[in-house]
Amino acid sequence: MTTIAKKLRGKGIAHEPGAPTLTLENVTVAYVSGASSRALRRVNGTAETPHALENITFEVFRGERVAIVGPNGAGKSTLLKLIAGVLRPTEGEVRVFGHGPAGHICIGYVPQRSQIDWSFPVTVEDVVMMGRVGQIGLFRWPRRQDWAVVRQALARVNASHLAGKQIGELSGGQQQRVFIARALAQEAELLLLDEPLAGLDAPSREAIFQILDSLRPDGVTVLMATHDLNVAAERFERVMLLNRRVVALGPGTAVLTPDHLLQAYGGHVQFMGEGANTMILADTCCDHGELPLNKRG
Repeated sequence: MTTIAKKLRGKGIAHEPGAPTLTLENVTVAYVSGASSRALRRVNGTAETPHALENITFEVFRGERVAIVGPNGAGKSTLLKLIAGVLRPTEGEVRVFGHGPAGHICIGYVPQRSQIDWSFPVTVEDVVMMGRVGQIGLFRWPRRQDWAVVRQALARVNASHLAGKQIGELSGGQQQRVFIARALAQEAELLLLDEPLAGLDAPSREAIFQILDSLRPDGVTVLMATHDLNVAAERFERVMLLNRRVVALGPGTAVLTPDHLLQAYGGHVQFMGEGANTMILADTCCDHGELPLNKRG
């Protein structure tokens, strides 16, 4: 990312010229052995463990912003972990710039806030410096230029004043900005965000999008899991509707149709208003309870 730091050559995996940022081909992920009974389905009268993801195939190109939506348990977090290299597919192949995700330092992954131990005694600037480990190397001390990159990353997310604070002292919106700063310090070219808007107020959500907008000139590719269908349709070039399989992928107006939403959410979709112009997802399938999607045109 040229506006943050000069690239250090010879680090990570060399990118294949002309390759898409991200390619998944026929990717399937099976649940681990011993899955709970709620994860089982009946097939021909026999209990069977379903897949977390089935036959996922798509490509994402440099600079694209893709929102991943679907009900709880649809596999959104699993998909992001696959791309980050945290999980391996049972079948199929994941490629980042033409190679498997292992060894890449260009992938910035921001997990759900509930998966992070906020009581760990570490300062904001230390968290952001963790993004430099791939560039510095293990068991090596940060250099002056690495601290300069950390300061630039914090400034870019408007968090310079938080540098010396403990990460657990911050608000939810501040914590998300700090973890995005960590990805910037990492010089990430593919940014994966798992529900970064959950629990944030409107100003904090807008601050996140202002940061993402600022990354466009750098060509950073963004994949973000979200339950907010309106945000997905309005703020992203493409939307992936997922429920273990890719139900639809494309512009929000083409993806978030009544037929596609029924396929993904089943009976949880209710149609309100004349001509079914407004759809409401109202039940326990989503963390937000009721998610209206106003259909235009």
